[in-house]
Amino acid sequence: MSKKIVIVGAVAAGPKAACRLKRLRPDWEVTMVDQDSLISYGGCGIPYYVSGDVSDESELRATSFHVVRDATFFEHSKGVRVLTQTKALAIDRQAKTVRVENLETGAQQDLPYDKLMLATGSRPFDLPIPGADLDGVFTIANLHKAIEIKQRIAQGKVSRAVVIGGGAIGIEMAEALTDLWGIETSLLELAPQLLPRIVDWHFAAMLKKHLQEKGVAVYARESATELLNDGQGKVCGVKTGQRTLEADLVIMAVGVRPRSELAKAAGLDVAPWGGIKVNQRLQTSDPDIYAAGDCIAVTSLITGRETYAPLGSLANREGRVVGDNLAGYPTVFNGVCGSFIMKAFERCIAATGLTVEAARAEGFDADYALTAPADRAHFFPDQAVVILQLVFERKNRRVLGLQAFGMMNDSISARVDTAAALIAKGATIEDFGMVEMAYAPPFSSAIDSINAAAYVAENLCDNRLRQIELGRFLAWMDNMASEPDWAVLDLRHPVEAAPYVERYGAERWIAMEYGQVRTRHGELPAGKTFILLCNAGPRSYEVQVFLDHLGKSASMVLCGGLNVISRLDVDWLLK
Repeated sequence: MSKKIVIVGAVAAGPKAACRLKRLRPDWEVTMVDQDSLISYGGCGIPYYVSGDVSDESELRATSFHVVRDATFFEHSKGVRVLTQTKALAIDRQAKTVRVENLETGAQQDLPYDKLMLATGSRPFDLPIPGADLDGVFTIANLHKAIEIKQRIAQGKVSRAVVIGGGAIGIEMAEALTDLWGIETSLLELAPQLLPRIVDWHFAAMLKKHLQEKGVAVYARESATELLNDGQGKVCGVKTGQRTLEADLVIMAVGVRPRSELAKAAGLDVAPWGGIKVNQRLQTSDPDIYAAGDCIAVTSLITGRETYAPLGSLANREGRVVGDNLAGYPTVFNGVCGSFIMKAFERCIAATGLTVEAARAEGFDADYALTAPADRAHFFPDQAVVILQLVFERKNRRVLGLQAFGMMNDSISARVDTAAALIAKGATIEDFGMVEMAYAPPFSSAIDSINAAAYVAENLCDNRLRQIELGRFLAWMDNMASEPDWAVLDLRHPVEAAPYVERYGAERWIAMEYGQVRTRHGELPAGKTFILLCNAGPRSYEVQVFLDHLGKSASMVLCGGLNVISRLDVDWLLK
């Protein structure tokens, strides 16, 4: 028996559900409704369209075989009816109808449904500051905004830009403006770091340094208080509490909020922060109404708590789940780890699961293993350092998260994707240590970097390794008098260590090459706590084990070593 299915929203989750449903129930009547004229596009590709990596906006709306996904495509190729420029006004759950309005003609009609899906997406948050309505101020709300931004740039109307918001979209837009177009770009972030709540501070600091090296001015702990008017209704600058930045273009990228007003007005359960509540089958509190995409609240697979994950990849997976359930094939969406990856010029940064800060805030007895191995065999010509951090719970050895920073290649995505799959299954440190990764020298080391990070975590958990937290070490470097009995034991080549010995003195910075410690350990001064330092950390750990064997247990390893420090903006680092 044929059924009528109405889907509100036609960007990601909606089209995926519609197409899946028509493959399972080709005789059913499926109608999609969207208030925009452009549908089924890759919103996450907008910064790459602005940058020029994607040459034309139609590519964001095209299939892999280069057919644009418009209303005609869905009708003729998929058998799905699409009403564009049509806004859903209200849901009558008793009559099982959706009231819609054609935005061009103003005509209204009621669409009957047997089952309804809400894929209403999200809307960008608008800063409530003076000047937010000036010409030249944009949010990345849809593809139309991106087209207008690129047109202004291509016409030579933009020479200076300010991006407000240091999340992924803000950073990607700052890169897009700077890299191809050579626009003088500033990036503002209210939080103390970029990518707040996504990565820990030291990963954000590595990213910040790289952005600055590429010409983006980054201002953290700084918010826009006013957008300045040139007297003709156009934006000419951004005022903060510390400075005024000139700008022909301002992009507000300060996050998104779920579009759940339609659901709330219909009496469906909605979280206080706006996400539509759904069960594992993505049903709302009305079993005949489903919801998916950026408008819903999802479950964290790590904490079990309600969370928000507005990503196109998740929206498509959720859409398929809804399509299955609408067709009568029970399918569940268990939740999310919160996986993230982005490029920034020549670097890549990624994460899955919880940061150390977030894990501790959730009540976990969390610690982290910070490593700095090569991203492929150390003898392979284009090998490079990748910084990995495994976050784990000491009590039960469960892995809670992984973060990575390195070159723009496939080495990071492979490890973070593997970590996401393992974390979703509740994996332990030992599971990470034993996970099998494909090996060949151009792709990885024989001991894969994800295995190596787990070995460090294992040593920490079993108290075989004592580390000094990175922040504590940096604080001591800024004020060595705070811990007068501490000293660095530099295990690198004497030529590398010599400038630091000269600057800080032989009592504070002791040079003893790794290979000489077993024969020269008697020269180490008594009464000192040694901070063991090498390039990556493994040599420091081995020396700590040896010194412990001698009864000299007053030592701490700086995990990640100079490979991490050199990627931070620290003024004492010698080139």
